Amino acid sequence: MKKKILTVVQIAVTLGILYWIFHDPKKREEMWLALSQADPWWILAGVLAYGVVEVLAAARWQILLRVQGISLGWFRLLGLLMIGIFFNQFMPGGTGGDVVKIFYLLKETPGKKAQALLAVLMDRVIGLLGLMLVTGFIIWKKYDWLMQYAITKKLTWSLLIVLGASFAGIAFSFAITGLGLVQKLPKRMPGRDKFIDLAVAYNAYARAWKASLLAIAVSLGIHIASFYVFYSASQALRAGVKITDFFAVMPIINTLAALPISVGGTGVREGLFQSLLHALCNVKEADAVVISLTGFAIVLFWALIGGVIYLFYRPTEHAKLAVIRHDVAALEHEIAEEKN
Repeated sequence: MKKKILTVVQIAVTLGILYWIFHDPKKREEMWLALSQADPWWILAGVLAYGVVEVLAAARWQILLRVQGISLGWFRLLGLLMIGIFFNQFMPGGTGGDVVKIFYLLKETPGKKAQALLAVLMDRVIGLLGLMLVTGFIIWKKYDWLMQYAITKKLTWSLLIVLGASFAGIAFSFAITGLGLVQKLPKRMPGRDKFIDLAVAYNAYARAWKASLLAIAVSLGIHIASFYVFYSASQALRAGVKITDFFAVMPIINTLAALPISVGGTGVREGLFQSLLHALCNVKEADAVVISLTGFAIVLFWALIGGVIYLFYRPTEHAKLAVIRHDVAALEHEIAEEKN
């Protein structure tokens, strides 16, 4: 029931924001004009940039899996990542590509299920740490520029609050791990199993600190390449935004659009592009929305490839989403109970 309610809310928010963005006929005409004049070579550059994102993501995942003694073929691993993109973009309601990736990774590593799960959990944490490092550097360099207007100031502080809360969660999990308090967490505490699983992962990856640092370095490249996808879209539309300015707004957009407010961030992302690029870079609102839609279309292109891979990926192993969620949650609880 909670999943269904979340889905309904996400769809309602998405439709509401999209109506607000697209209801003006004049604005729609400006969008179509901008899109019709787009440079296809820059769009191709964006497509290639997102390919780099996934190759680097596969490399990071490979590093973390090897720490757990798991060796998975490069193309098999990349295929799992592409399937994850497909579910992230086309399955609303909170299932998420990560859960699907975990489920099928467990099928690939039947003798090392716990290790596979821990590698995926650490992949999330290291990706978040990479985003924090990139964002911290950008905010440090562009703070005054981002604080010029009330709307950009509000959005920048929203980003800092979200990342601050995330950092607090990571710091809390590190603290209770270091103090040996994990097993004393209340049985009914929300997210207790994940905290215990993270504690186990921290111990493993702290010992393999060189691999962990390498994975964080790869994460920096992943975030920069993902920013370049949308920068390419802006270049295709001849928006005239400096790359340093464009990269400064991307952490705000990517982070806030990733919140489970709308379906795949649709609507929220377009609204953020419109507000930030118009205020800070003097980009027409219609052009800013088309930049967002073009970049998102590039991501959807790769997601559709992931859908095709899923169709041919071990067809006998396809499972219902409810089963996937249940099996992954059960394994998380099993690991937590073993370490309790």
